[in-house]
Amino acid sequence: MEVRHYQTSSGRDVIAEFLRDCSQDIRSDYLDAISLLEKGEILKMPLNRPLNNVYAGLQELRFKDRSGQYRFLYLLKKKDAIYVIHAFKKKTEELPDKEKRLVLKRIKEI
Repeated sequence: MEVRHYQTSSGRDVIAEFLRDCSQDIRSDYLDAISLLEKGEILKMPLNRPLNNVYAGLQELRFKDRSGQYRFLYLLKKKDAIYVIHAFKKKTEELPDKEKRLVLKRIKEI
């Protein structure tokens, strides 16, 4: 299945931009996980966690390095693609409302 990054209306790839600021370890872990998703693998905890309480089908890739924890949120769209729609450095236990609103806005756009 094809993996696509969310792009703004002006064509900016927000996930690629976020990855550029991440450590090599995080970039490598992300690419490994994406490769597994492309092959149709079902990822489980601790690498992947469903976020059905935010939106049905929303998933979270979870990575950690010395500088902190990183989350990449993606949505599986059957027969279409896997859309990575948001990435952020985690600072709190729960997904902040600001991040939830942004994710839901982007889901409507795809």
